[in-house]
Amino acid sequence: MAYQVLARKYRPQRFSDVIGQEHVTRTLLNALAQGRTAHGYIFSGHRGIGKTTIARILAMALNCRTEIGSEQRPTPEPCGICESCTEIRAGNAVDVIEIDAATNRGIDEIRELRDAARYRPARDRFKIYILDEAHQITDAAFNALLKTLEEPPDHIVFMMATTQPEDIPQTIRSRCQHFSFHAVKFDDILAQLRDIAAKEEISAEDAALAQLAEAGDGSMRDALSIMDQAIASAPSENGHAHLDAAQIRELMGTVPNTVFERLLEAISQGQTATVIEQINGLLNAGNSASQLARQLVHYLRNTLMARIDGESSELLQISPDERGRAARSAALFSEEDLTRFLQIMLRTFDELNYRQEQRFHLELGLIKLVHLGRLLPVEELLSKLPVSSATALSAPASPRPQSSALRAAAPSTPPRAPEPAKPAFSPFEADRNRKITGETQSAATAIAESAPAKVPSAATAPVAESTSGALALATEPKVDLNAAAKIDLDRIRNTVSAALDSAGHKTAAVLLANGKWRENGGGIEVEVGLGKTMLGLTMNAEAEKICREAARSIGVRQKLSFVPGEGASKQEIASPKRPAGGSIQAAALDHPLVKQAQELFQAEVRSVLDLRQKK
Repeated sequence: MAYQVLARKYRPQRFSDVIGQEHVTRTLLNALAQGRTAHGYIFSGHRGIGKTTIARILAMALNCRTEIGSEQRPTPEPCGICESCTEIRAGNAVDVIEIDAATNRGIDEIRELRDAARYRPARDRFKIYILDEAHQITDAAFNALLKTLEEPPDHIVFMMATTQPEDIPQTIRSRCQHFSFHAVKFDDILAQLRDIAAKEEISAEDAALAQLAEAGDGSMRDALSIMDQAIASAPSENGHAHLDAAQIRELMGTVPNTVFERLLEAISQGQTATVIEQINGLLNAGNSASQLARQLVHYLRNTLMARIDGESSELLQISPDERGRAARSAALFSEEDLTRFLQIMLRTFDELNYRQEQRFHLELGLIKLVHLGRLLPVEELLSKLPVSSATALSAPASPRPQSSALRAAAPSTPPRAPEPAKPAFSPFEADRNRKITGETQSAATAIAESAPAKVPSAATAPVAESTSGALALATEPKVDLNAAAKIDLDRIRNTVSAALDSAGHKTAAVLLANGKWRENGGGIEVEVGLGKTMLGLTMNAEAEKICREAARSIGVRQKLSFVPGEGASKQEIASPKRPAGGSIQAAALDHPLVKQAQELFQAEVRSVLDLRQKK
C-alpha cells in the first residue's frame, strides 16, 4: 500500500476526534439528536483546522444507516462501520458529492448542480453537496443557486467550506447556518503531535515538538505536514526516527530565539555595533533577511504580550521555555517601546518584499530600534513644559546628571523680555549641554532685568546649578523669584487693546480695555461686560488670534481666556479706559454729546463709525 501522509492518516472520523472546535461539534451533535439539522451550512475559518473534515463527519452522521441509540451507535456520532460511512470515508459515496469550487466556480457548473439536486438520492437518506473553497464561486453562480438554497428539496443538504466568508454574498449567508471555526491552540496541537509521535514510534524532544506546533500557527494540518517532512529528514536511531530542535530549525531555515533575546539585550544597552555584528553573522551564515525579519516580528509580538499580560498569559501560544525567554526580554523595555519596535519591524518586513538590497534595509530597521531607545516619550516632554511665567526663572530637572557648572550671561547680552525656559532634552550629550547653557543665560538675563535694584548685574552674579536642576544666584541678597515673575496685567491689557484697535476690531478693543483682568490657574482670564452670545460674536477667532500674538510679542506665554460678565459698572461707563494710541474710540468718548448720552441713559459705547472717511 502507498504511504499515506500523517494529515490524512490521522484525519478525525468522529466529532469527538476533532480538536479545538468544541463549539461546532457540540452544536451539530445536539442538532442531530433533536432532528433539527439545517439544509445549508457554512464552515469558515483558518486553513487546516477541520472545516472539510467536519463536513464529511456530518455527512456520515446524516446518512449513517445505524439507528441512534442502538448498540453500534449509542450517540449521534456516525457508527463508522456501515456501508454509507465506509463509502463516505473513502470518498466514493454516490450521494455525497464533494466539489472543488475553485475550479467549478462558473454559472454553468452551478446550473448543472442545481438541476441534479432535483433528483432524490440513489440510496441514502440525503443527497449532500460539499463545496470546498466556496468563496471562489462567482456572483452570477451564487445567484443561480439562490432559489435552491432558499427552498431546497427535503433530501438536499449544502455544506460550504471557506477561508473568506466575507466574499460569500449576504443573501447566501442569510439562508445558511454559519459556523466560525477557531484556530487550534498551541497546547492542543502539541498534545496531538506527541500522541502521533508515540503511535508512529518516533522519539522526539519536547523542544522539537514545540517548534513544530508553533510553526503550525494554529493549523493542525500545517503542523502535521511539517512533522512529516521532519521525520523524512531526521536521523534514524535503532530503526526509528529521532527529532531534535536543531535539525528542525535547519529544515525550516530558522534560527533559535536565543539569538533575538541577545539582540534585544544589545538594543536595550544602545550597542549599535553589537547589533550589526550579530545580524551580520546570521546573514553570512546563509539565513534569509526576510525570514529573520519575520522571526523577529513574531518574537517582538510575544515579548509585547508578555509585557502586557505576564508570562502565563493565554496570549502566548508558545512553550514554557519560550515564555520565560519572552518575559526576560519584556523586562528590558516598556510597553510603549515594544509597541514602537513592533511597528518599525512590521514596516521593515513589508519593505523587504520589494526592495533590492534586503540586507541594508534589515540593518537599517535594527539601527532604528537602537535609536528609539535614546528618545524620550512625548508625555515626559509635555509634563515638564512650564505652566506659568514663574517657571521662566528655573530650568526643569535634567533626566541625566550634569557634568559641569553653568555660567551667567555675558555683560554684552542685549536686554530682552523674559522667556519661559524650555526643557533641554536630547539623546546626544553635546546637544544637551549646548541647550542647557543657552537657557541658563536667558534665565539669568531675565532675573537681572526684572529686579535691577535688588539683584547684582548678570555679568557679576555667577549662576550655579543645584542637584535638583534649578538655577540659583550665588550672591546675596536672595531674590524673590515670585515678585520678579509677577505678571504686569496693565501692560498686557494696553498692548492687546492697541493691537485690536489697529486691526479694526474696535468693539473688542473697548471691551478688553474695560474688562477685569486677573490670573487664574496659570493663565490670564478677562471678564468683559457682555453676555455669552454677544461675547462669542465680538471675540471671534480672528480677534482671539490677534490677542495671542500681541501677548506673545511682549513675552507672555500664558493662555488668554475670555468669560462673560454682568456688564460694565456705571463708573467704567462714565469714564471708560481709553484704548492706547489715540484711536477714534478715544476721540468719540471725549465728545460732550457722547458723555451726556452716557450719563443720561447709562449707556455703553460698543462701536464707533468714522463717517468722516466717506466725505
